[in-house]
Amino acid sequence: MYSPLQAFLSGIFFLYSVIANMRLACMTETFFKYLQFEKRLSVNTLTAYRIDLTQFTAFLLENFEVSDPLQAEYGMVRSWIISLVDGGMSSLSINRKIACLRTFYKFLMVRQVIAKDPTTKISVLKAGKKLPSFVKESEMTSLLDETKFGDNHAGLRAKLVLELFYATGIRLAELIGLRENQIDTANRTIRVLGKRNKERVIPFSKKILPLIRSYRGCRDREMEKKDHGFLFVTDQGEQCYPMMIYRIVNKYLKHGTVSEKKSPHILRHSYATHLLNKGAEINAVKDLLGHTSLAATQVYTHNSLDKLKRVFDQAHPKA
Repeated sequence: MYSPLQAFLSGIFFLYSVIANMRLACMTETFFKYLQFEKRLSVNTLTAYRIDLTQFTAFLLENFEVSDPLQAEYGMVRSWIISLVDGGMSSLSINRKIACLRTFYKFLMVRQVIAKDPTTKISVLKAGKKLPSFVKESEMTSLLDETKFGDNHAGLRAKLVLELFYATGIRLAELIGLRENQIDTANRTIRVLGKRNKERVIPFSKKILPLIRSYRGCRDREMEKKDHGFLFVTDQGEQCYPMMIYRIVNKYLKHGTVSEKKSPHILRHSYATHLLNKGAEINAVKDLLGHTSLAATQVYTHNSLDKLKRVFDQAHPKA
């Protein structure tokens, strides 16, 4: 049975925990608003950072009985990274988590919430660069021109999703967020809002115009009209969600290509690689993809090695 003193101390401890949790929640939300509105990080990055902070907080509680990441020390951060390495996580994923913690603690330091940054001595892991996977031109042509998609809403939606991904190189989030008023059929362009709210205009081919009209007509006949204005909708007329689009792409790539990876991003890689293979100027491809750095685009030039070999065989006297 608690004595009056024990009961009093228990109440004080409980009150302190509640206040600490409220303070942490408030500071965390302020941090994510800073990332969203000032740093203008993408929705996917914000989601990943939330998961990273949640996982780190759980690790602190389980291994060090520390419930507040504001009290973390260098050794705790290092232990977490070691546990991720031992768990077999890729260097790229771990480096993203390190970037999350660095940004978080730098934010706290600037606002004088903490006196010492526990990530100062933390170094990123060495990660080998992977060349982006892509679908062969012949396979993409066969997939888009010979596959029977169907004339209903689901079939036309699937075909238009694949065509737009390959014809414009847009990201998954950009396609899902594409609204009717962002499509200019007269000039054959789409206007998308990319990472860090950077807007860009991308042209598309004439052959997609009738497909857009067919899809819109079928959608408006079969779906109840909604006010959200999104181009792609679910079977209930609501905005599409990432997993739905991923399943559509995966389904058709699985049966139409031999590519190991079958995600929407593979079509973006294919778009960039095929443009460069056909002689597109790299700076133009950079702008079309919405890259801020040319280095991000240059990785696709490595995928053109087969083309370079053919040029060498044809042109070099000692080939």
